[in-house]
Amino acid sequence: MAGSLFDQLKKSGLVNEHKAKQIKKEKYQQSKKKKGQKAEPVENEAAKLAAEAARLKAEKDRQLNLERQQQQAEKAKQAELKQILQSNQLKGFEGELTFNFADDKQVKTLRVNAKTQKGLINGRIRIARLDGAYVLIPDTAVEKVELRDASVLIPFADKDDSISKEDQDYYAKFEIPDDLVW
Repeated sequence: MAGSLFDQLKKSGLVNEHKAKQIKKEKYQQSKKKKGQKAEPVENEAAKLAAEAARLKAEKDRQLNLERQQQQAEKAKQAELKQILQSNQLKGFEGELTFNFADDKQVKTLRVNAKTQKGLINGRIRIARLDGAYVLIPDTAVEKVELRDASVLIPFADKDDSISKEDQDYYAKFEIPDDLVW
């Protein structure tokens, strides 16, 4: 029994030449269709992977762009703050009086004149940090500075809450000299 199945069927008379060619053609088309179907899912998988990679890259680019914009906005805010402090800083406040203030649990001293010392005590003048140094600014510029970054302002000395209200009223009768030096 040599030969293909078609040859055997033709010899036995069950299939004629025309029918054999038609079956062979259909079988070839089916095998070609199966190959096409196998290739299509591979292409679809590759397209899906490419689309996913493109989506991830776009997301990463968007995140980087957002971070870059935030950094630029922060830089602009710091530059604006520096400009406000430089343009509003008081000049000629140096004098023979000392003004002590607390900055990060350390006591710092400024040499000021009498007018500046009264302004600091009354809150009309504030101290701010600028490039590792201290500058004095009027209270009119304080609001602008607080909007940008309130951490550059040196806070006022807190009142002592351990003393009762009655004692505070009593001690308010006695004036403490501003030039008291220990």
